[in-house]
Amino acid sequence: MRLLITADTHVPTRARDLPARVWNEVERADVVIHAGDWMDPGLLDALEQRAPRLIACWGNNAGPELRERLPEVARATLDGVRLAVVHETGASAGREKRTAAAFPDTDVLVFGHSHIPWDTTATRAFGGSELRLLNPGSPTDRRRQPHCTYMTAVISGGQLGEVELHRL
Repeated sequence: MRLLITADTHVPTRARDLPARVWNEVERADVVIHAGDWMDPGLLDALEQRAPRLIACWGNNAGPELRERLPEVARATLDGVRLAVVHETGASAGREKRTAAAFPDTDVLVFGHSHIPWDTTATRAFGGSELRLLNPGSPTDRRRQPHCTYMTAVISGGQLGEVELHRL
């Protein structure tokens, strides 16, 4: 199962549309994951039409229409992998410990907000599986990062593998 992971698209305020490479990834993906900050329902409509499956949440810049259509935390199980998608996780200091406690029944947590790519693993305090934390950065607004970015990943045999950060 091929995943496209994105966040902080800020369309149409930071860009008029997603970059062509990201739309190409939408066409190749089995599941598109978006960790919030859409700005306008137009991109949500377009992704719902073009993606085979969309798992998404709202972000801190979402207006009432987006908050009505999307959850604050989206959850899904993909080939046995328990996934949660949220926009904000707080400060980077202590993030692993904090999210491992807040998402005890999750294998992979996708988040956004910072525009800073992130790929770490959190060990749970009382044993059990580890929590993988992924932030794809932003494909349209690099802020202080050297590149705009997004991620792809593969789920196979009930495990997340082949996570790749792509620079635009």
